[in-house]
Amino acid sequence: MTAYRTRYPPLLITAIFMALLVSMPVISIVFHALQTASGGVWSHLVSTVLGDYVFNSVALALGAGLGAAVLGTATAWIVAMYRFRGQSFLQWALLLPLAMPTYVIAYAYTDFFQYAGPLQTQLRDWFGWTRSDYWFPEIRSLPGAIVIFSLVFYPYVYVLARAAFVERSASLIDAARCLGCSPREAFFRVALPLARPAVAGGVALVVMESLAEFGAVSYFGVPTFTTGIYRAWYSFGDPVAASQLAASLLGVVALALVLERASRGRATFDDKGGRPRPRPVLSIPRAILAWSLCSVPLIGGFVLPAGLLLSMAASEGDREFGMKYLSLAGNSLVLAVTASLLTLGVALLLGYAGRLHPGRLTTSVKRFAALGYAVPGTVIAVGALIPLTALDHLLINWAQRHLAEDIGLVITGSAIALVFAYLARFLAVALNAIEASLSRLRPSIDEAARSLGEKGIGLLARVHIPLLSGGIISGMLLVFVDVMKELPATIVLRPFNFETLATQVYILAADERLAEAATPSLIIVAVGLLPVILLSRTLRS
Repeated sequence: MTAYRTRYPPLLITAIFMALLVSMPVISIVFHALQTASGGVWSHLVSTVLGDYVFNSVALALGAGLGAAVLGTATAWIVAMYRFRGQSFLQWALLLPLAMPTYVIAYAYTDFFQYAGPLQTQLRDWFGWTRSDYWFPEIRSLPGAIVIFSLVFYPYVYVLARAAFVERSASLIDAARCLGCSPREAFFRVALPLARPAVAGGVALVVMESLAEFGAVSYFGVPTFTTGIYRAWYSFGDPVAASQLAASLLGVVALALVLERASRGRATFDDKGGRPRPRPVLSIPRAILAWSLCSVPLIGGFVLPAGLLLSMAASEGDREFGMKYLSLAGNSLVLAVTASLLTLGVALLLGYAGRLHPGRLTTSVKRFAALGYAVPGTVIAVGALIPLTALDHLLINWAQRHLAEDIGLVITGSAIALVFAYLARFLAVALNAIEASLSRLRPSIDEAARSLGEKGIGLLARVHIPLLSGGIISGMLLVFVDVMKELPATIVLRPFNFETLATQVYILAADERLAEAATPSLIIVAVGLLPVILLSRTLRS
């Protein structure tokens, strides 16, 4: 028994249990998908719309990934490698589109670009056109979704690519120039290949976010896996078919990551360090060009949609603003605070277990627990509903036998299921923040504390937590904002007659009441600015 306790201490056992619990939605999806669908729903989906789901999902992910790669890499190169007036402002301002939920920008642009919107109306007034006199691109389409996703998601590539460009040695660029390469050739033949892992990592995040999106593609009428999962569950009432679609989407995500990894082969991307490259000062014409190039994604991804929302809210906003939105904001805040605190607690548990008991087992446990972040919210919701519904029925049967009472759906009929889905979806966000802070604490700190009599919970509470305050606050804030913006899991799992700001935006937009949707959209965007400001502070140089 002593040997067992030494090898498997309580903290490690608890961490393993929590990892299995948090991973339950993904596990349940895989096992449930192996069952045979009833009612012929799956065969109907295969013969009718599955091809559209695959094509649209893959095209959307690849298109958004390519667009984000171009925008993110270009802006990162300009900001990281040159000096010009306003460069420090652009350095953090280019992150602002991260505060804009995809479905919010989709609603704002739809109102602006549609036939009855202000842009086309003004064009007809100016030139006297009628509907048949001109052609205008349709925003509510697959190409429109690709453009919007590129504008919103490019900061994922920008952050990683900028760090890669800043850290590269000047010797390689100088060597390329000495061998006759122009600045453009040095970028494409030396700098960009060396930054490929960073760019690929950002593109992978863009691909996963694109596959996970529900609100924008649903509103645009673009059938994807996420919309198909929602319809299979609610329209057809077939959880097995929904699980099989969800498992198919998991396969697409896994295949994309495997293909990217395999494409690298045995190539290495280390330039062995060296002196940093001095950033040349751009002349006024070149600085204007740099500003123009960087302003395109900034204006398209944040400034224009935020201005449109402000204009709609000021002129035709929801007349019921007041107690109604206090209730919605209260629901959103309660969910966000509860989920962020719970997620932080589990992240601390896993991170601390990894610090005290390092090894392959704890590393595998943490990676297993973080699987949910690579899974769309709709898939997490379906995966959570399957086991939690079974647990609810067990509780109902137990209460009827022992208490002679019908307690109803205690878990899936309340916000418990929703908070659990948030935990499974966003644990990786908090865990990354905690692990980053833990990695900066030297082992000598632990040894000094133990020599003074601190150990166990006392060591964590009195030594580590004060030193981890920065990572704790960052992790809580990031999870808080992610929960505020999360739409698909909230739509699927919210209790009856329970609305949040995100669901209110979706409902109003679905009813084509875009002006009224502007008010809750602005509140979500304002909250989303908090982590962007926090992240921008880490990028200042």
